[in-house]
Amino acid sequence: MTTTPPAPYGGQAPQETPVCPRHQDRASYVRCQRCERPVCPECQRPAPVGVQCVDCVRQQARTGRVARTMFGGLPTNGRPVVTLTIMAACVGLFLLQLATQDSVTRHLDFYPPAAIAEPYRFVTSAFLHSTSFLLHIVFNLYALYMVGPYLESLLGRAQFALLYLLSAAGGSVGVYVLTDPSDPVAWGTQAVGASGAVFGLFGAFLVVNRKLGRDVAGILGVLLVNAVISALPGIAWQAHLGGFVTGVATALVLAYLPRGSAPARWGALGAVALVLLAAVAVRTSTLPPGAELTGSDAAATAPGPASSGGL
Repeated sequence: MTTTPPAPYGGQAPQETPVCPRHQDRASYVRCQRCERPVCPECQRPAPVGVQCVDCVRQQARTGRVARTMFGGLPTNGRPVVTLTIMAACVGLFLLQLATQDSVTRHLDFYPPAAIAEPYRFVTSAFLHSTSFLLHIVFNLYALYMVGPYLESLLGRAQFALLYLLSAAGGSVGVYVLTDPSDPVAWGTQAVGASGAVFGLFGAFLVVNRKLGRDVAGILGVLLVNAVISALPGIAWQAHLGGFVTGVATALVLAYLPRGSAPARWGALGAVALVLLAAVAVRTSTLPPGAELTGSDAAATAPGPASSGGL
């Protein structure tokens, strides 16, 4: 003989307490608007109507379309993080140049004879400035701040950072390719300055504004003035030209390739880098004997006057 417990008052069976699938020890009477599973306060995410669970939010992020700027970059929050980081790096290295009495300058500037043995110089020189002419860094950082935030907001942080680095390398490649190695003074002069990269940003600004149908008279005036300045003694016009051409080429890729085709865009940007490498390889193959330093010789480069790549 068996007995059964009496039914609850009203004849209804007891109901199971709903619990959060991710936290089985937590009762939850709120349900996700997408999957309708119980969701505890820790797993709730605000939705246009009610809440969603964290799993549904993640699934939606994987399958939903990612917002892009009109030039294929990820939108920023309005703060020019990359531009400010570059400026901070330039200021920090400038203080280090002063503190070490230009020892840092001699190890990181662009010195054509040491370029192949120490290829990092193609980029690091764009973060250095003349310690004997304070306006060099002031003008360059001012120009960078004029155009950097605008381009960063349109291109996104990653694409803008790559634009700057490619333009910086392009400026050094311009010096390497266009400087006469048979001239010991020109070939043995060290170059520093962000102006090659800044000229690349000017070129990108020109391309982007043309694409948008906006006025380009202002940037053309800036370029004209700086073209005249580039002809002055002590100015590395080769860096300006190399950076400008690289910036234009990079911006053409970013402006005219489909913004939704990330592999094609990054592949084309890689092609720009390969062109720069090819230019360096061709120039190196035509150097006269003794023009290129190798091994420990490159590390012991003789101190010399740094050619200002400034504006």
